[in-house]
Amino acid sequence: MDIVLIGLLGGLITGISPCILPVLPVIFLTAGAQPASAGKLPEVIPAKRSRPYWIIAGLVLSFSAVTLLGSVLLGLLDIPQSAIRWAGVAVLLIIGVGMLVPGFEQLLEKPFQRLPRRKVGEGGNGFGMGLALGTVFVPCAGPVLAAIIVAGATGQVGPGTVLLTVSFAIGVAIPLLVFALAGRSVGDRIRGFRKRERTIRIVGGVALIALAVGLAFNVPQALQRLLPDYTAGLQKDLAESEAGSNALNLGGLVTDENRDLDQCTNDATELEECGTAPSIKGIESWFNTPNDEGIKLDELKGKVVLIDFWAYSCINCQRSIPHVVAWDEAYRDAGLEVIGVHSPEYAFEKERANVIAGAKDFGITYPVALDNNLSTWTNYRNRYWPAHYLIDAEGTVRHISFGEGNYETTEKLIRELLADAQPDAELPDETDVTDETPELGTTTPETFLGSSKDRNFAGPGPYGAGESEFSFADQQKPDTFALQGTWNVDTQFATPTSEAGGDVRLEYRGQEVRAVLAGSGTIEASVEGGDAKATDVDGTPRSYRLVAEEDPDSGTLELHVPQGVQVYSFTFG
Repeated sequence: MDIVLIGLLGGLITGISPCILPVLPVIFLTAGAQPASAGKLPEVIPAKRSRPYWIIAGLVLSFSAVTLLGSVLLGLLDIPQSAIRWAGVAVLLIIGVGMLVPGFEQLLEKPFQRLPRRKVGEGGNGFGMGLALGTVFVPCAGPVLAAIIVAGATGQVGPGTVLLTVSFAIGVAIPLLVFALAGRSVGDRIRGFRKRERTIRIVGGVALIALAVGLAFNVPQALQRLLPDYTAGLQKDLAESEAGSNALNLGGLVTDENRDLDQCTNDATELEECGTAPSIKGIESWFNTPNDEGIKLDELKGKVVLIDFWAYSCINCQRSIPHVVAWDEAYRDAGLEVIGVHSPEYAFEKERANVIAGAKDFGITYPVALDNNLSTWTNYRNRYWPAHYLIDAEGTVRHISFGEGNYETTEKLIRELLADAQPDAELPDETDVTDETPELGTTTPETFLGSSKDRNFAGPGPYGAGESEFSFADQQKPDTFALQGTWNVDTQFATPTSEAGGDVRLEYRGQEVRAVLAGSGTIEASVEGGDAKATDVDGTPRSYRLVAEEDPDSGTLELHVPQGVQVYSFTFG
């Protein structure tokens, strides 16, 4: 079956990807020895032959359950989405301390002392540790796991989803089990193992505590960003294959909650009836609300609601947001409630501080929800940045607009709904914001420099993850970029590694050219061989304009990038 095959392959790829690195040392060390039982300290006992299997079994079980059902259950119980992860971190920390401090270990074992010793085992069989590891392993996501998370977030958990989840978990478990068995083998072969059991337990405990502390401060994510995602190409090929497309669809994103959205046509010129608005769900946090509290659509009955899906580094959103901000300012007092659902495309767009800074730059003062897991995005069956959903005072979706443009029609329909909700109210004048949507095909497509999304590379030579030496070609095709110098290509950005920096040459079309940059340094940009213009870069990823209005709307842009600056992408308008 396609689902089983894709699940297994996706799991195997994930199991050898950088996302497993944080748990590998713990699995390797703890599979080789177990804590001594409370009644036999400091006597030591060799690790059970079955211990590696129990650790991986616990990891697979919790990984599957949390991934598939965690979001739904936590939502029903109104518990923060991060609760399971923090519980797992706490358990790992407690087990680690127990391995270091015999007295604390005895205290932990007291509740289980009435159980038959053959069931308790000499210090445990590792299943509980595996359960804890599975909860902190969940964030490792490729296309298969993303499909499972989406299904769980939308409540679309059917037999196909369960089968995909189980097969994926088994695929992940295979390479992890290899490491666990290797750890047990090393432990068995150590000369004088019984005399060194205490040392091995201490090392394992330190590894557990280090993992727990690192997870608390997001250290593994930072380390993973330094490593090339050598499995990105495999994940992409798997997702784009015919079998992958069929298996990951799982019946589509249609649920009872969002089924009637089919009755809306994109960019319709008149109001339509498209069913009750789906709920806003799975939000990590809010801002621009009283005490940063969340908003429920049921609480907004009587108001017209505009939901705007956006991402702060998206050039299409940047051209759309001035219209949304203008509508909020003009019609807020007349009964319009604008909600910005920030749906990240990049990992850095999940950082709350980055989103708040981006919203401030755009003048956004209306409520913003951080939809980091794309739960609300999926619940609205959205696929575009930006996307606008217009909801009437009774809570019914009346208009959907995907992508840029159609602003005049959207504002007309906003005014109609406001008039319907309050017939006696006097509406302000229409807003006057220039529509800067580029004509289709007149600009260079968005260009990414990260290895996971690279496109439009002119060469010469291949473009992939890792450090490489690049040079400009004699001829370069339109709508492409080239690099010169020594660059390190990460999954999401490229950065020069030599003190001399590196150069980018871009053959572009567009009156507005922006680059998403991060780090610290001064870049120099010149258009068509003209004078170089300096731009200071400092801090988290932001969008910087490189081609000004007085510059040609097509030509060659050359950019000198110093060491310490990361280049994520170029956008055009």
